Amino acid sequence: MKSFSFFSRFSNPFQLPLFRSNLVFPASSCARPFHNSEIMSSVTNASVKVLVVGGAYGGLSAALNLLDLSRGKATRMAPRLGDPTDRKKVDIKFRIVDERDGYFHLIGSPLAFASAPEAERFWVKYTDIAALRDDAITVIQGSVSKIDPATKTATILDSKTKKQYEESYDFLIAASGLRRVKQVVPQALTKEEYLEEAKKQIEAVGVGEGVQNRKGVVVIGGGAVGIEMASEIALVHPTQRVTLIHSRERLLSAEPLPAEVAEYAVAALRRLGVEVVLGHRVNSSVQYADGKYLLKLSDGTKRTAGAVIWALSKQQASSSYLPKDTLDEDGLVQIDSTLHFKNDLPNSKYHYAVGDIAKWSGIKRCGAAMHMGFLAANNIYQDILASIGFIKAPKYVTFPEVPPMIALACGKEAISYSQEEGAAVGEDIMKMFFEGDLGFRICWDYLQLGKENVVAEDAETPEEVKTLEKKIDVVAISA
Repeated sequence: MKSFSFFSRFSNPFQLPLFRSNLVFPASSCARPFHNSEIMSSVTNASVKVLVVGGAYGGLSAALNLLDLSRGKATRMAPRLGDPTDRKKVDIKFRIVDERDGYFHLIGSPLAFASAPEAERFWVKYTDIAALRDDAITVIQGSVSKIDPATKTATILDSKTKKQYEESYDFLIAASGLRRVKQVVPQALTKEEYLEEAKKQIEAVGVGEGVQNRKGVVVIGGGAVGIEMASEIALVHPTQRVTLIHSRERLLSAEPLPAEVAEYAVAALRRLGVEVVLGHRVNSSVQYADGKYLLKLSDGTKRTAGAVIWALSKQQASSSYLPKDTLDEDGLVQIDSTLHFKNDLPNSKYHYAVGDIAKWSGIKRCGAAMHMGFLAANNIYQDILASIGFIKAPKYVTFPEVPPMIALACGKEAISYSQEEGAAVGEDIMKMFFEGDLGFRICWDYLQLGKENVVAEDAETPEEVKTLEKKIDVVAISA
């Protein structure tokens, strides 16, 4: 939503302003020339094959919304504006490739690493997700090592069978996101291993020897990740001594946000009992035999702790399988506003990138990732309809430039910011954006992961369109 797309690293998916339906289906959509035979020799005799790399917010959004459209239905994330007769059923087969064996609620990582019950809840195996129990969808736990855009072929390594094979596709959606460091997101690839990883960290910061001996926890890094990590530890373990250390003079120093947001964050942390140390860098951290850590700061002072969490914003794009000339210097996929790969990539019109892996404006958030997946689904559907002659040419919808916005959880409170609404803080903001589980239920229900054969509402008149738009906004904010 990405906070941790982590969306602003950990911020919420539905940060202000919400993406309303008028951005989903703009009046001036983009059309491109298209040849009916380009996707496959005969759509009527073969399924359209869509390969989705990554099973997080953007990847699942793209697959499930396109599944809805392929059944001739309105999409689960928004009512289809216009006449339902604009739709036609098409046969699409989806392959979703993900390194993990399940959907992990990434923006809930700070809470998952502080609370065992939430850790269990936030990872759902793909086999347990009702929305994916569909004959059209196959989920593969594995990785894509490379793609050949010219032949539209991917090389896949299946983690279970350890076999590598080639898979052809008609469309590829790159939604593999960013790799982030341990302690702030799980490194495990199975739920069982993840629960062990979470258990060890929870014991270190909350119920282990560190608490009994009052050695405390030090979180290093004052970005969105560090703020939320420190906040959740302090909230779940109120007797623990928590310190947040940041090398800059203000929190969120790497984000294009006004100083007011950082000030709200400091105040909210202190209300939780978190000590905030600004303007000092941690030069070294050494662990001794008794489990105590000794930290040396740049001003020469020393601190001790029972646990140290490095919450620095180190991340790497998971894009090594893509051609280098499609990537920028940070490994992000260069896209245009229709979410197609840019540059002179062979068959670029059949390659899309959504979510954190895409180079685009704005703080990375899960809400933006899901919205991008939704738009990619609509554009692929347009391509398919054009290929079978149902429409003359695809009319692509576009993703707008995204201004800075954020929603940041700080214990029982949250901070939100958008250019339109300004900054706000309070428990009501927390309820609106995160509820009590760092947005798990909101994201789960928004993607309708707990439902099979989703049937969305259609809007047939302008009045119905307005009613459904309002309903969607209400669901996105408070459902």
